[in-house]
Amino acid sequence: MTANLALIERAAEHLIAHSYECWSYGDSIGFEALLAASDVTGDPRYAAFAHGYFRAWATRAAPYRELDNTAPGLAIVEVAERTGDGRLLEAAIRLAEFLASRRVVRGAYVAWERTPLRHPVGPSQLPPDEAALLTDPGAGIFVDCMHFDPPFFTALGRVSGNARYSDIGITQARGLIALLQNTTTGIFDHFWLEKTERSYVPGWGRGQGWALLGLLDVLEQVGPDRREELQDLSDAARSLAEAMLNLQRPDGHWYAVAQDPESGEEASTAAFMATGFRRGCHLGLLDDRFEEAEQRARAAACDSTSEDGILTGVSAAVWACTFPLHYAHVPRGFLVPWGQGPLVLALAGAREVAGEAPE
Repeated sequence: MTANLALIERAAEHLIAHSYECWSYGDSIGFEALLAASDVTGDPRYAAFAHGYFRAWATRAAPYRELDNTAPGLAIVEVAERTGDGRLLEAAIRLAEFLASRRVVRGAYVAWERTPLRHPVGPSQLPPDEAALLTDPGAGIFVDCMHFDPPFFTALGRVSGNARYSDIGITQARGLIALLQNTTTGIFDHFWLEKTERSYVPGWGRGQGWALLGLLDVLEQVGPDRREELQDLSDAARSLAEAMLNLQRPDGHWYAVAQDPESGEEASTAAFMATGFRRGCHLGLLDDRFEEAEQRARAAACDSTSEDGILTGVSAAVWACTFPLHYAHVPRGFLVPWGQGPLVLALAGAREVAGEAPE
C-alpha cells in the first residue's frame, strides 16, 4: 500500500496553514514534513514556504530565548543546503552557538531551567512530595530534545564542515540516552528533573517517536564512515524499536502510553513509528519484521485520517506531569504539527520506498 499524492497534499496544506510560534514543540517535524511533501509531490510550494519562513526568522532571530531549543534546526540546515542560502546557514550557526552556551547536566543541555510541570489532567491528585515540585521544580530535560539538538548539530557539522558541531550532536544524543532510556526495556522516559535526579513517565507513545527519529537522524547525518564508532547509538535505536514492535497493537496503533491500555487511544504514535521503522530499515538497523510493522502502522495512521487530510485522535501538548495517569486524560482531537508532520513523512516515505515519481 503506497500513499495517494492527493492525500499527502491535503495533509501538507494543514502544515502551511498552521500558526507557528517561532519556535515551539512540534515545529521540527512539521517543517521536515513540508520538505518531504515537495520532494514526493513535485510541488515546490511546501519547501518554498519553509525557506521563506526560515529567512524571515533569520532576520529577527536575536535575542534568543529558552524555547529556541525547539527550533527546527535539521530542516533549517537542509533548506540552506538545498538552496545554497549562505545567510540562512550563517543564521543556523549563530543559533547553534547560542544553544551550545546552555548549561549541561549529566551530558545533556538543560531544556528548561524551570521545568513546566503541570497538575495532572483528570481526577488524579499528586502525592505531597510531587505536589511540592510544582512550586519549585528546578531544571528539566525532555525526550523531545532528542529530535532537536542531536540532529541539528550533526547536520550542521556535515554541511558546514565543522566537526565540532557533529561532536556536540553525538554527545547530546548520548547524554539523553543515559538520562532517559531504560537499559532493560529500551523505552524512554518523558523527562528528567535535576532536583530529584530521576526520570519520569516511561513509555509515552509520541515521546518514543521523538527519540527514535532523533537517533536515526543522527546516524544518517554523520554518514557511514562514523557509524561504526556510534554503535551505542545504533544499539539504543534498535532497542527502542524492538520495544515498540512488541507493544504494537494488532490494529497497528499504540496506546497513548505504549505499555498501558488504560491510557487510551492516540494516533500520532503510529505515524511516528511508521516513519521510524522505515528509516531504520533503510539504514540497515532493523530487519524484515519492521517492514510489516511499518505497513501496519502506516495503515493505522491512514485509517485515522479524515478525507481532508487531518490525522484525527492526536493529543494536545502533554507538557509534563510526574503522575502517569495525567497522560491518559490529555485531550485528543487536535490539528497540530506533531500529528500532521509524522503523517506526511509516513506517507511520503512509502512512496520513496516504492520508487514512485511525483505525478
